[in-house]
Amino acid sequence: MDILPILSTLKRHKTAAGLIVLQVALTCAIVCNALFLIFQRVERINAVTGIAEKELVTLSLSSMARVENPEPQTQADLAALRQVPGVVSVALTNQFAYGRNSNNSGVRLTPDSTQSSRVVAGHYTTGPGFIATMGLTLVEGRDFEANEFVAGSTLDNNADPRVPSVIINKVMADRLWPGQSAVGKAIYVYGDQPQRVVGVVRDLPSPNPGSQDENALNTMMFPVQPSFRGGNFMIRVAPGADPEAVLKASAAKLLANSPGLRRVIRDQDTIVKLRAAYYRQDGSMVMLLAGVCVGLLVVTAFGIVGLASFWVQQRTRMIGTRRALGATRGQILRYFQTENLLLTSAGIVLGMVGAYGISLLLMSHYELPRLPLLYLPVGALALWALGQIAVLAPARRAAALPPVAALRGG
Repeated sequence: MDILPILSTLKRHKTAAGLIVLQVALTCAIVCNALFLIFQRVERINAVTGIAEKELVTLSLSSMARVENPEPQTQADLAALRQVPGVVSVALTNQFAYGRNSNNSGVRLTPDSTQSSRVVAGHYTTGPGFIATMGLTLVEGRDFEANEFVAGSTLDNNADPRVPSVIINKVMADRLWPGQSAVGKAIYVYGDQPQRVVGVVRDLPSPNPGSQDENALNTMMFPVQPSFRGGNFMIRVAPGADPEAVLKASAAKLLANSPGLRRVIRDQDTIVKLRAAYYRQDGSMVMLLAGVCVGLLVVTAFGIVGLASFWVQQRTRMIGTRRALGATRGQILRYFQTENLLLTSAGIVLGMVGAYGISLLLMSHYELPRLPLLYLPVGALALWALGQIAVLAPARRAAALPPVAALRGG
């Protein structure tokens, strides 16, 4: 179709055409960035941690009086929890994914404490059975052996602590020793003596999953068992058992397991609920941005429909003349569709420039990554389709006008 007549007509309606172009441009710029942010949030919410989340519950206690030697009570608590119906395994840890604590340490590859850390990593201290309880997968090496575990309280009182071994996650292993086996390698975290890497787990989530900080991807665990006073009991529930019921029974068991020592439950919850609470703001952001996208697209569609309907009324004589001269309904329909395509394309070009500008603004103020170029053609296709759908009804009404009725309407 010859577009010169269409351009000539649009020049006579510059204001209306310009408003539609600006509306499409604004929608394109905002929707492209909003879709990028939505997919980022969805990817974060659906991130795989590698732990058996649906089978894990956690609880922690506080004692009302100081306990000089908490290890015997800690061992008694672990034994008591293993007797609770529905409990498969239990272990102690200083922190866990979606929890309130976040401990990190610098990692050196030499004993020289004056040198800067090679990386920063999440610092887990764990008791026996932690890997099995959490459902972690060893991809290299072995688990900690019984003679490698050190009591946390003993370590705290030692000026030069001795921790023989460490297990790290795959991300950290690849970062420190790319293309090499990490097993047997030495790192320095505790004192001047090295901790030898005895195993590598596929996944060990950060206490704050989804962080944009590269160091948050590095995690490591040491055979340093916390006591009941500062540790968190991680309990793995048998498949088919009710986690809430097991959690309630476990809390009651611990409170009854310390005659003469008054204790209170500090925190208790399922990992599933903790994850839902952790990502609640992300979910709300996804819904908000999705609402903005839908709202903008609806407003733009109504704008196109309104303008096309107005132009059909204004051009009744022109349509009638063209129909009288032999123009088919299909040609009239394509005329309005082509006109809309030109306006939408102009708006999309401006919108892509705006989308890139908004992306740079978000990068500088909120440390967000650059908008991938893939989102620009996706946004363009969506707006082209929206424009063609929105203009279809007014265009079909124009094409349906008979020549005589159209001429009389002029």
